[in-house]
Amino acid sequence: MAFQRVLIANRGEIAVRIIRACRELGISPVAVYSEADAEALHVRLADVAVCVGPAPATRSYLRLEAIVEAARATGAEAIHPGYGFLSENAAFARRCRDAGIIFIGPPPEAIEAMGGKIGARRLAQEAGVPVVPGYDGPDQSDARLLAEATAIGYPLLIKASAGGGGKGMRIVHGPEGFQAALEGARREAQAAFGDDAVFLERLILRPRHVEIQVLADSHGTVLHLGERECSIQRRHQKILEESPSPALTAELRATMGAAAVRVARAAGYVNAGTVEFVLDPEGRFFFLEMNTRLQVEHPVTELVAGLDLVRWQIAIAAGARLSFGQEQVALRGHAIEARLYAEDPVSFLPAVGRLALLDPPLGPGVRVDSGLTTGDAVTVHYDPMIAKLIVYAESRLAAIERLRRALDDFAVLGLTTNLPLLRAIAAHPAYAAGDTTTAFLDEYRLAVAPPAGPPTEVLVAAAILEAQTSSSNGEDPFATRWRANGGALPVNLAAGPSTYRLSLRQAAEGWHVALEEDARVARVIAADPTALTLELGGGQERFRVARDSETNDLLIAWRGHAYRLSRPAPLSADSSARAGGGHDAASLTAPMPGTVVRLLVREGEEVHEGQALVVLEAMKMEHTVTAPYAGTVRRLPFAQGASVAGGATLVDLAPGAGDV
Repeated sequence: MAFQRVLIANRGEIAVRIIRACRELGISPVAVYSEADAEALHVRLADVAVCVGPAPATRSYLRLEAIVEAARATGAEAIHPGYGFLSENAAFARRCRDAGIIFIGPPPEAIEAMGGKIGARRLAQEAGVPVVPGYDGPDQSDARLLAEATAIGYPLLIKASAGGGGKGMRIVHGPEGFQAALEGARREAQAAFGDDAVFLERLILRPRHVEIQVLADSHGTVLHLGERECSIQRRHQKILEESPSPALTAELRATMGAAAVRVARAAGYVNAGTVEFVLDPEGRFFFLEMNTRLQVEHPVTELVAGLDLVRWQIAIAAGARLSFGQEQVALRGHAIEARLYAEDPVSFLPAVGRLALLDPPLGPGVRVDSGLTTGDAVTVHYDPMIAKLIVYAESRLAAIERLRRALDDFAVLGLTTNLPLLRAIAAHPAYAAGDTTTAFLDEYRLAVAPPAGPPTEVLVAAAILEAQTSSSNGEDPFATRWRANGGALPVNLAAGPSTYRLSLRQAAEGWHVALEEDARVARVIAADPTALTLELGGGQERFRVARDSETNDLLIAWRGHAYRLSRPAPLSADSSARAGGGHDAASLTAPMPGTVVRLLVREGEEVHEGQALVVLEAMKMEHTVTAPYAGTVRRLPFAQGASVAGGATLVDLAPGAGDV
């Protein structure tokens, strides 16, 4: 069987990845999209695109009947679900089968067998694979769970049975925090998966998260393609993955690989899947779960194994046999993937907005998978991942060096990103040494705060760009100000609260730029709308540039950092009167649009610094708003269940009371 047309039931970078695989195979790709994604990259790249509903995923990408109907209407013989959304939905796989459409993934029975983590644990035990000690019984009462928690001992994990991506998971350090954590885990699990069942596991301290890629055809062949280590995480979500793991010996790799194959066979698995394990400091491994789909981090396996997993997914779904056995699987070199998110690198809160510039790195051994381009927007409706940066080299140290260089070369302007966090991890000696446990971000204090101010090189580039912009707009930047300032052009730039006063003078050898006592000579080597290359300080420096379309601020990316510079507004008569005005209260605002899922205080209540006040659900995760100081709750503008906009006041907190 050979497919002529495949529908991709997804969006973003994975939809783009599958579309490109279809192109290589001569298959016509069909996209589905929500109203919010009408101009998205995956829509632009597909042969045909079908709108399946409004922006919320529950009304578009999760509407299985609408997607099946789109496949029928466009003549698609198969549907590739990607990851997330309907990829692990057994009802969707069964509906495709009933409609005579091939589901590019495992059979629904295998999804069901592994879809609930409780059932998956039991199946793994039956296959002779060790699991983390815990409780996964049917009694979900609060009393039974609390009793089992006492028997297991603290610290422990509460985990959603239907969970994934860190949703519905809570760490509990003692019995006093158990009930609140249980309620939060159930609430988040119900919102994300429609199932609030949970189970308990002993928390293994300083573990590694190691997963095995499996591949199985419908003719009885099941094999593994080595491991990926995904230990460096925030909020239980992966941000850096690599293959092979620096912790595994060849013997342990073979043992874990064989265990993963046994789990896959026990589930009746077909197609690509991942068996996830936790590895303790003594080298003992325990089964966690099986992801019955393609993983976000699949590219690192593709690079070390020399196989295209998406092409194999399509081939297996079409009935092909695997053309190699376990003994032919050869893993070579080292690959690392870094997930670039639109989020604050300190708080991990998602960011939204439009990409003024997305300029990924190039070079040997560098791959970038993205579903966005310059001008596209990251919205509140979906995951804020911008791109995946994947590097490959002959050794781990060489791959790390390549990763560091590529991260320095990655330019993203217009959005706050986690690029500083990725750079700090890659530069840390503990990462180079392979000390990559799930506690990495907790144990090592990484310098991820934004720079105190733009370096002189960036200010020089900005001043030249401002002068060139004035000239290109038909203004003569020197006509008046040159005569008034003794042959020099003054340029004032603001970055945050600071203002920088520079002067420029043009000469045969280039621009003479002075900033207080610091004087530089810069010669323009090349300039275009998105980049400026200067000969500066004896070498060449390349700056990526863009303009904020709303504020006209100048955005500059240089050496892995992004800077925003503006022309300071002239002082007005009442500006000094407005500055420095005190306030007797503070409003705590929503960091992004979301839903108030719980109010933890009442109006008039006195609270102490750090006390939890409101729980906001946004982007499928819960965010707790805490008191920045002791005070009295003066007003709660929104009731529980209310939808709120980003920046909306959630709590009006008057200081000076509540010091408890």
